[in-house]
Amino acid sequence: MKRVEWLGDSLERLRAFEPTARRAAGYQLERVQAGKEPADFKPMPTVGLGVNEIRVRTGRAYRVFYVAKFVEAIYVLHAFEKKSGKTAREDLELGQRRFKTLVRERKQRS
Repeated sequence: MKRVEWLGDSLERLRAFEPTARRAAGYQLERVQAGKEPADFKPMPTVGLGVNEIRVRTGRAYRVFYVAKFVEAIYVLHAFEKKSGKTAREDLELGQRRFKTLVRERKQRS
């Protein structure tokens, strides 16, 4: 199983989800660790190439942006509660910044 790396405050934000949503998101991330697809996800190329969004619905809508294409780990970029039909620009931009930083740091290490 791949390890999970939490970028920025993504772990704290996921821990702030309501308990049902937190368990569901954790289970879906565990599926990704095992090389499977989450039950409900969507590619998010606007955030970055290879970025996906786990969608959790519990009466409220929660989202987790992650990248699983790298061999060493699954990187969780952002976790948040979605408040409207369209993902907020702030959430997309935060995911984009973290993805760009991740890619830049990986290049520097190699």
